[in-house]
Amino acid sequence: MSAPHDGGGASLRVSDVWVRYPGSDRPALQAADLEVAGGELIVLLGPSGCGKSTFLRTMNRLIEPERGTIEIDGRDVRAVSPEVLRRGIGYVIQAVGLFPHLTVGQNVAVVPELLGWDRARIAARVDELLELVRLEPRRYRNRLPAALSGGEQQRVGVARALAAEPRLLLMDEPFGAVDAIVRLALQDEVLRLHRVLGTTIVFVTHDVDEALRLGDRLVVMQAGRILQAATPLQALVHPASPPVAELLDAGDAVRRLQLLGVRDALRPLDATRSVPAGDFTPIAADCTLRDALSLLLDGPTQLVVRDGQQTLGVLDFDDIRRAVTAGA
Repeated sequence: MSAPHDGGGASLRVSDVWVRYPGSDRPALQAADLEVAGGELIVLLGPSGCGKSTFLRTMNRLIEPERGTIEIDGRDVRAVSPEVLRRGIGYVIQAVGLFPHLTVGQNVAVVPELLGWDRARIAARVDELLELVRLEPRRYRNRLPAALSGGEQQRVGVARALAAEPRLLLMDEPFGAVDAIVRLALQDEVLRLHRVLGTTIVFVTHDVDEALRLGDRLVVMQAGRILQAATPLQALVHPASPPVAELLDAGDAVRRLQLLGVRDALRPLDATRSVPAGDFTPIAADCTLRDALSLLLDGPTQLVVRDGQQTLGVLDFDDIRRAVTAGA
């Protein structure tokens, strides 16, 4: 889960939005209502064909709804042309969509150039963003996309989407085409960038574990409708309907463990309790209870929780069980 935000992101309000594709006998999106606070990371989750991508694309007017309103920072998106609107919204897709004949630096610079930024500002922004997504500028700025790995191309896609300093970033299944190890690394990058920038992010996925790992809130969808909008833990513990419970596999206790932190379960040290002697293993305070359980299964009877050089408390199997029960 991401850390508290600095409020730098845009607010988003969706009211009674409907979309119907020509020739379809049912709406692709119906009666969609959603409010997103500035700086939230919202995940639209559901099976293929449920309306997630359609919903996302109404936000930057790639799809025009037949009914309803969408406001960004209180302003109706129809108040400006689609082209002007999109220049202020970052957009990342699974296919990346880098221009193959342009270098990495030129790809990142596309929107700032359209906005008329001067060359010095664009060059500085390109290098800043490549550093931000952990691509060393001197090594990467003059490469063509074909010379990059899939994960590197996705990082460039994220950098390009952030180039004009958007306060809203839309991400449509951006990591679906990369392998599991690269996908985890890219998820970490999204969380890190979110902490650093405070940008509002709407992220589409059909992968439940990805949604639980990233989202401040999940928006669970089925057949064009929003079934539930809640924090990941709330959705797991109190699913709004059987379809939500089935999609999330809400009875899986291990999924709850990855949403609870070590700090939620530790027994703090005080003047009468010191670091225990004997069989224990240290664990960082920002780890999850899933991490803690993995360590305990390796043999130690308890863990000592540390934040840097400071010891905060101890943790064992019973502490984890109590925390999961309390969370439920």
